[in-house]
Amino acid sequence: MSWLRTRLFHAYARLRRPMTMGVRGLVENEDGHILLVRHTYISGWHMPGGGVERNEPCVEALRREIEEEAGILMNGAPVLAGVYSNHASFPNDHVMLYHVPPGIWTQGKATALAEIAEIRWCPPDDVPDGTTNGTRLRLAEFYQGQARSPYWSGKAP
Repeated sequence: MSWLRTRLFHAYARLRRPMTMGVRGLVENEDGHILLVRHTYISGWHMPGGGVERNEPCVEALRREIEEEAGILMNGAPVLAGVYSNHASFPNDHVMLYHVPPGIWTQGKATALAEIAEIRWCPPDDVPDGTTNGTRLRLAEFYQGQARSPYWSGKAP
């Protein structure tokens, strides 16, 4: 049933918004572990994030999304790590990836409890099975110096 809800949302978004923008947070803790979330409505492990609302600055969307999904309260400025085309979801989707290092956030309480099935902190070189290809590619770029791709999934549509 969740796949139907996702497909309906994508169809609606295509009609209402010719271009979409999303944000993801590469959130690190003091141990060098990164935060991954598993949603209830799509498969795989992802960096926390979501859609940017109309008239919402991207960094504020990131602040909202990581607080809702994982209870991360930013008290400093994240660093823009990259902008990617994400045509795997649908044409004209773009993702802004921000690095959220330790020292600019504190742990609060997540509020999107129905949206998140599981939250996990893990070393960037030891992510759980089911971690999405886009997430794995961003981690390889950020931590292993792999060449950057302009596409979230790593390949042109």
